[in-house]
Amino acid sequence: MNRRWDLVVLGGGTAGIVGAKVAAGFGARVLLVEADRTGGDCLWTGCVPSKSLLAAAHAVAAAGRSDRFGVVADTPKVDFPAVMRHVRSAIATIEPADSPESLRSAGAEVLFGHGVLTGPTTLRVTSDAAEPDSPVSTVTHDIEFEQLLLATGAAPALPDLPGLSQSRALTSDTVWDLAELPQRLAVLGGGNIGVELAQAFARLGASVSLVEGAQRLLPREETKAALVLTEALRADGVAVHTGAPVTAVRATEDTGAGSLRLDDASTVSYDRLLVAVGRSPRTIGIGLAEAGVEVGADGMVVVDELLRTTNPRIWVAGDPSGHPQFTHLAGSHGSTAATNAVLGTRRKAATVVPRVTYTDPEIAGVGLTCDQAGHGHRSHVVEHTEVDRAVAEQRTEGYSAIVCDKRGTVTGGTVVGPRAGESLGELTLAVSLGLKTRDLAGAVHPYPTWNDGPWKASLADVSEQLDAALPSRAIGVLSAARAAWLRARRSKQT
Repeated sequence: MNRRWDLVVLGGGTAGIVGAKVAAGFGARVLLVEADRTGGDCLWTGCVPSKSLLAAAHAVAAAGRSDRFGVVADTPKVDFPAVMRHVRSAIATIEPADSPESLRSAGAEVLFGHGVLTGPTTLRVTSDAAEPDSPVSTVTHDIEFEQLLLATGAAPALPDLPGLSQSRALTSDTVWDLAELPQRLAVLGGGNIGVELAQAFARLGASVSLVEGAQRLLPREETKAALVLTEALRADGVAVHTGAPVTAVRATEDTGAGSLRLDDASTVSYDRLLVAVGRSPRTIGIGLAEAGVEVGADGMVVVDELLRTTNPRIWVAGDPSGHPQFTHLAGSHGSTAATNAVLGTRRKAATVVPRVTYTDPEIAGVGLTCDQAGHGHRSHVVEHTEVDRAVAEQRTEGYSAIVCDKRGTVTGGTVVGPRAGESLGELTLAVSLGLKTRDLAGAVHPYPTWNDGPWKASLADVSEQLDAALPSRAIGVLSAARAAWLRARRSKQT
């Protein structure tokens, strides 16, 4: 193995895989170091398994509400082990795209082991011995690099709560090991991971309690969107508890069953507990201080707009960068950081970041929300009772909103409803390119689609601008006429 590489990538998740393939495509000598398995959280414990589980849960819900269309279906029966086999099958189908073989075919080398930075341009990797009967259990590789891309991802965060360590709590990493559906499941955390899994397990037949210490679910999304989702979760049987943080956990170590005590003195009982309160960057114990890389108090690496750290040879992409922790952003930033590192370019990291919570209804947003639209901005909301596709499918509980500045430039949007993530694409492009509402309104859209919501919101803004412009022009004409009359009168007087 070469001792010096043009680019070493530490971490084999989405950011690392994309970064390694991009750099190798430029002809760089690339080594990717991974401690566990390539593919990262998205493939093994995040996007792929969660969306596979949600697909099964959606099938149950669709069968349960088919009678509204005059289709009577038998009560669906859930075979939970079969559902989990479906989840594993989806992972196995997608895994080859993220495999070591895929990386090698793209021109990057792969080394499995735990990497620790030992200096500004050096890395030590400790790997298991290659031969099972080797006299040593581990092998050490000392590696030098010109540039390094840090892409170590994040891990589920666990709050400091009395009794939590005895609760055998599940996380978004370990919930996929369940062999049986819990009868009573408590989900701690009302962010996007918590609400997605709470709804999925409720639809599959578990009695689910969702506990969020903040006053509402999804604190980063619009208040209106959170209220729509809360009602949807309750309709699925989820007991939603907000505004009362958990103060303690009581559980028996043998089964994990127990209860959560909230600060309003109420309790929530469960058979299994799932903790989904956020994710912490994997930046501890990898030698960042020895490499001259500054880390903030929150564990995030300090980066500039190019994704470069305080060591100009080390770059960051994905969860440790402090940017939103989304797979699609990790991939984009992995490409940007690798390009800057290998070619010496100065591409800035993408800052327009779409986000989707894959519940039913989905909640999708980009840029500013209506709640954030302050002075100099205006917003328009179209209820889905006015969207014909929603009426046809009897799914009118959602809405579409668009936010723009005083010139009509689109600065944000939110869509709540089925396929909201797909409807968000047009709004994301508008925010990225600085399009105006008249650009969206003037484009011909197919009918009837869920995207009628954002389109109608842009039409509403254009209509408002026209209505405001007509009186303004009328006032201008009257003002000019009066000025001419005054000039004529003064002329006569002189």
